[in-house]
Amino acid sequence: MKLLLFALTVVCGFSLFSPAIAADTGVDLQDCRIYAGPGFPGIKARCGILLRPLNPADPASPHIDLHVAVVPALTLQPEPDAFVPIAGGPGQSSIEFYAAQAGAFEKIRRKRDIVLLDQRGTGDSSPMNCELDDAAVGNDMDAAEIREATEECLEVLPQDPRYFTTSIAVQDLDALRDELGYSQFNLYGVSYGSRVAQHYARRYPDTTRTVILDGVVPPQLALGPEIALEAQRALQNVFDRCAEDDACRERFGDLEKRFAALKAQLDEAPVTVKLPDPTTGKPDVVEFGNTELSGALRLLSYHPTTIALIPLLVSEAADGNFVPLAAQHVLSSSAMEEAISIGMHNAVVCTEDTPFYKESELPREALAQTYIGPIMLESMQTMCEVWPAGVIDDGFKEPLATSLPVLLLSGAEDPITPPGYAERAMVELNNAKHLIGRNQGHGLAPRGCVPNVLAEFVNTAALADLDTTCMERLFAMPFFLDFSGPAP
Repeated sequence: MKLLLFALTVVCGFSLFSPAIAADTGVDLQDCRIYAGPGFPGIKARCGILLRPLNPADPASPHIDLHVAVVPALTLQPEPDAFVPIAGGPGQSSIEFYAAQAGAFEKIRRKRDIVLLDQRGTGDSSPMNCELDDAAVGNDMDAAEIREATEECLEVLPQDPRYFTTSIAVQDLDALRDELGYSQFNLYGVSYGSRVAQHYARRYPDTTRTVILDGVVPPQLALGPEIALEAQRALQNVFDRCAEDDACRERFGDLEKRFAALKAQLDEAPVTVKLPDPTTGKPDVVEFGNTELSGALRLLSYHPTTIALIPLLVSEAADGNFVPLAAQHVLSSSAMEEAISIGMHNAVVCTEDTPFYKESELPREALAQTYIGPIMLESMQTMCEVWPAGVIDDGFKEPLATSLPVLLLSGAEDPITPPGYAERAMVELNNAKHLIGRNQGHGLAPRGCVPNVLAEFVNTAALADLDTTCMERLFAMPFFLDFSGPAP
């Protein structure tokens, strides 16, 4: 299941109270700390529960708890319009995402409260979790077995998955705005979160002040068929960069050819790898085949720092040392499993993506030539044959048409939302600017000077005079030539 996927703890503590947060709302905010996961430092906040009907169209339907956190502005007189980060996935906690990336938004927090809502089905907001493992997308399960596993997942979900889609999530978000008394929201959406931000701006333009889309998913796109193609493009870019770099080429040789031989070897049979579990240190045994290879490389391709490791890890595996690459697979897949709510993920994908696939347009032959292959697309389609389609608004798949100020961010080497996706999202945007980070991966907010650019945009709500010259100096980690790091 991890191949299909595109911890928060609260304890009592002291936190500043922001005057912009209404004290008599239906959300009882209490001092708390929010975390990116076990072992991470906490951030002071005020946390509470937003009660929402499972089906907003039926106020008498059972209510669910949605987890809210507000990180107060650093000024005693914050602006009346809060800043709202929305996480990706789909299925990731926005509170956990913010706690991990808070530094990227600290300059925005100088003047504005940060409002965080774990989207229904994620984090502590009535989570929709079940057991669906890697076998569902590997070679160990046929279509009938995938359907059976999906049905078992549906049976254990605590809520009806039809009501965990983006169209309902934006209603929750605006209900929270109203409860907390903010006049408008400044939206930041990363990856799938960019889909949420665009639909909120479509449905609630009057309460939207600015929009930032980072790693953009255009509304008209049905995610899935192009994932393996974009991942292949990103990996090919790594091979090309290595071939053009004297030190990388000398150290690793023809990396593209060596990778092809490695993949052919794993096509014949997986290898058994003994290694200490990178999360626990305990001895472990991993069956490492092309499914595991694909999962590790795709996630490594997301970040410029981990991109720098790819030539070394591929070379080591090609020479018979699978431990580093297998350890990376275990580490990344474990983190993904903990971060993503699979029930909410499928509720979104099976309503907003797979129903819009056109069989005649699916690039099956091209997918077969990628290192991932067609397995992600086929498994997703099989699971969604069983999964019930949920609520989706009219016009949901149309490009957002607005004159609101919209800043779009793309990484040139992004393996899942390339710059072309942002261009497709811009077709009806009348007040938009697109910034591309050279040699960058998925999600630009924390990179280099980008936090300064975001703060200037949110403060002014203007694009015309936005200083973006520093984008040309974004740092890309040189390739690691050995495990001590890049060459001096």
